[in-house]
Amino acid sequence: MTQLVDMQNTVPLLNGEISLSTALDDDDNILQELSYPERRVDLCVYLYLHRTVIESIVSYHMNLNKRQTCRVGEIKEWIAGGFNVCIPVEIDGQEHNAPKRVIIRFPLPYKVGEIEHPGNADEKLRCEAATFIWIRQNCPSIPIPRLWGFGFATGPCFTAIEHTTLFSRLKWHFHRVVSSIFGYPLRPPYLSRNCPFNLKTGYLIMDHVRSTDVAMLSESWDELRHDQTRRTNLFRGLSQIILSLAQSPFDRIGSLTINNQGIIKHMNRPLTVRLHHLENESVPTNIDRDVTYSTSDSYFTDLLSCHDSRLRHAPNSVRNKADGEAQLSALTIMRALLSHFSYRDYRRGPFIMTLTDIHQNNLFVDSDWNIKSLIDLEWTCSLPVEMLHPPYWLTSRGVDQLYKGEHLDDFSKIHSEFMNVFEEEEQAHSQAGHKTLGLASIMRKGWEIGNFWYFHAIQSPKGLYNLFLEHIQPRFAKIDGAGMAEFERTISPYWTPNTQSFLDGKMKEKERYDERLRDAFAAAQVESPSAS
Repeated sequence: MTQLVDMQNTVPLLNGEISLSTALDDDDNILQELSYPERRVDLCVYLYLHRTVIESIVSYHMNLNKRQTCRVGEIKEWIAGGFNVCIPVEIDGQEHNAPKRVIIRFPLPYKVGEIEHPGNADEKLRCEAATFIWIRQNCPSIPIPRLWGFGFATGPCFTAIEHTTLFSRLKWHFHRVVSSIFGYPLRPPYLSRNCPFNLKTGYLIMDHVRSTDVAMLSESWDELRHDQTRRTNLFRGLSQIILSLAQSPFDRIGSLTINNQGIIKHMNRPLTVRLHHLENESVPTNIDRDVTYSTSDSYFTDLLSCHDSRLRHAPNSVRNKADGEAQLSALTIMRALLSHFSYRDYRRGPFIMTLTDIHQNNLFVDSDWNIKSLIDLEWTCSLPVEMLHPPYWLTSRGVDQLYKGEHLDDFSKIHSEFMNVFEEEEQAHSQAGHKTLGLASIMRKGWEIGNFWYFHAIQSPKGLYNLFLEHIQPRFAKIDGAGMAEFERTISPYWTPNTQSFLDGKMKEKERYDERLRDAFAAAQVESPSAS
C-alpha cells in the first residue's frame, strides 16, 4: 500500500531537489533519476580510489619520464557535467610548450544507457574521439583542445603519435606510406596500444582549456548577451565553425567512429543525446549502432518512430486520456506533414557534420566573445543540410518556451541578426575560394516555412507536442480549444488500431508508476526525516 507522503517535501536529484507534486507531473522518468545521485557517488568513489591508476594512465599517454610526475586534482576541482565527469590532472616537470594540466574525461554510465545497452559508453567515446581527429585533420581553423589519448573499456587505447617511441613513429609513418600507395584507409596520428593500466570505463585525455583570459561563454552570457558587439563576434565565430564543417559533406547520415585498428569510418548511427537518453530510460530506439542513412526521409521516419517507442515503453508517457489523444494526434499529423517541411532536392544529401549539442558551456571565449575553443564534440554527426539552424538558446529560453508574443518576437530578431552575420561570412568564404552550399538561403527558407520548429520537434521527445501546438498546427488551421479537443479525438485513432485499448493500458501503467514514485519519496523521507 502506498504510504502517505508530503507532496512538497523534496528529495535530491543530480541538480537540485524535486518535490513529489513536481515529480508526478514531470515527463521524465523521475523514478529512475532518483537513483542518479547515489550512482554518481559510487562512480566518483571508484575513480578516487583508483586515482593512482588514473595518474599512471595519463603518464603513459603523455610519455612522462622519471623526472616528470602527474597528480589528480582535488575532488572539489572535478567537473560533473550532464554526461561526463572531468578530472584535472596536473603535470610537473613538463618541457617547454607542453601542457601543464590536462583533463581526463569519463562518460557517466548511468546517463548514457550503459546498463541497459552495454557498449553505449564506448560508442560515445569512439564517436567523439573520431570527431576530434576528423576536425583536426579536415577543419584546422576550428579551435578545439588537443586530444592526447583515449581508451575504451573493451578494446585498446590510443596515444598521440608524438608521445610514442621513435621506433613506433617510424613504423606509423611506414604504414601511412604503404596505405597511401595501395589506397588503404590512412591511420590517424594515434598509435593503438595495450595500456598496462586498466579501469572499468573508457576515457579521453585532452588539454585543459581554461586560462586567465579565456572562460566559458556561460559565465558571462546572462550579463553580457545584450551587448551587440560581443554577440556579433560570437555569431561570426559560430558561423565560421559551421561553414568549416560544411566544407566536407558526407553521402550518408551518421557519426564517425574509430575501430580497434585506429581506422576512422563513417559507419555509426547518427548518435545524438536523445538516442542515449531514451535508451537510458529503457526505451528502445530500434536504431542499431551500425545503422546509417542514405536518405533524409528514412532518418526522419526513424526519429518519429522513437517518439512512438517512448509512448509505448515509458511508464509515465500518458497522464490521462486527453493527454494521450493529444500526443497520438500530434504524432499522426507530424508524419503527414513531413513532405511539407523537408526538401526533396536534398533527400540524398548533402549531409554535413553538425554540432547537435552546442551550448554556452561548450564554448570558451575571450572578453570580447571571440571563440577560442570548442569542447565537448560528443553528439556530433552528419545530418541533412535542411536541419541546420541557428542555436535556439540565443534568447536564453528553451525551444519549447518560445511562445508567440514577446518571447517569439525577441527570438525572431536575434535569429535575423545571426543570419545576417552568417550570410556575410558565407559570402567571404565563397570569395576566398571555398566551396559553399548556399547554407544561408537554406536556413532562411527553413525559417520561413517553419522547419526550424518541425525538426526541433522531431528531435525532442519532451517538446514535440508543445512545438506542434504552438508553431506547427496553427500554420495549417485556426482551431479554438474545444475544436482542438475534438480534432485530437478524431485524429488519434489513426495512430494505431485499437487506440482506446492502448490508452487504457497506459493510464493503468501511469497509476502504477505514480504509486512507485510515492513509495520512493516515502522511503527517502524515512531515511532522511529532516529533508524539506
